Order: sequence, then C-alpha cells, then structure tokens
Amino acid sequence: DENTPLEETCAAMADTIRSGKVHYWGASEWSADQIAHAVSLCRSEGWPVPISNQPQYSMLWREIEKRVLPVSGELGLGQVVWSPLAQGVLTGKYVTPDDIPTDSRAAGGDKDFVTWLLKPEVLDAVQAMRPLAEEAGCTLPQLALRWALRQPGVSSVIVGATKPEHVDDNVAAADLDVPDELLQRAGDLLEPVAAG
Repeated sequence: DENTPLEETCAAMADTIRSGKVHYWGASEWSADQIAHAVSLCRSEGWPVPISNQPQYSMLWREIEKRVLPVSGELGLGQVVWSPLAQGVLTGKYVTPDDIPTDSRAAGGDKDFVTWLLKPEVLDAVQAMRPLAEEAGCTLPQLALRWALRQPGVSSVIVGATKPEHVDDNVAAADLDVPDELLQRAGDLLEPVAAG
C-alpha cells in the first residue's frame, strides 16, 4: 500500500512475528527499490526482513528480470511467482485470436487480463514450443512451469487450475528433468514476444 508508510508496514510485520502469529513475511509486486528500502529499514531497526516477493513472472512476462531478481538475489529474497502460465496462454490452448475456447479465461470475465497476449506473433511463438515440449517428454504447461522454476531466484510458482487433471499436470512439472539447454532454447524462442 503506497499510502501507508513503509515503517508502519515493517513494524507491523515485526510485531506479528514477535507475537508468534506468523513466522515470516513477504511482499507482493514490490519494486526493487521498495524491496531494498524495506530490507535496509528492517535491518537498521532490528526487525525481521521480508523473505519473499510475489510478482507476476512467466516466459511471456519478464519484467522482474531487469531489477527485482538481481536486487532480491543480493538481499536474499525468493520469488513466489504468479501467472507462470501467462493466464493460460502458455498451455497452448489458444491457437489464433479468432478461435478462443468458450470455456477459457479469454472468453470469460477475465478476458482483460489475457487480451494483451492474444496476438498472432505470441500465439505462434507458443505453438512453436510444441516440438521442444515433445523433446523434453512433457506438456507445454509443464515446460513453461519448469522454465519458471529453474530461473535463479524463483522459489516457487502459483498456478491455478479448472480441472483436477490440470493440477496433476502442473505438479508433475516440479519433478521433470529437463536439460538447461532445452529450457534456454524455449526461453529464447519466446523472448522476442515477451513483455518486460
């Protein structure tokens, strides 16, 4: 909350930890400057420092690579990233902007969150990843999740699912043994169409 002084936020987190109500604290969508300021303030006051940040991050949204990941790495914060499947686009279910599955996020009330990704060049790049997923012996969502999980500084991913089989597919990504070189190729393939 940019309207609340950072001192109040950090002090409240310290009080909550001291009272035993929580063990650790983290932030969500904080900039590199906010993270650095909070850690510096907490250290100077003897308060517990934040241990995590929860930013948006995927092969198609890489904004945090510029400053948040490096600063967090220096200060010891892990990233628990949300939307690692880019609102479902990295599942490969969207093939063209004109053929949106009726049961998808892009067809429903959340379409404003995904519309910016439904460009032919983005969808074509995602479809071009299919041979890489086949080479890795996994699904497109698993490849995208494994890529995110292998990025330096990423501690975990937050995924959503509409069907039980999606949960099973997503969880399997944690145990995949995908060569770094293949993950690099997948990331390089999508980098030209990624935001950030």
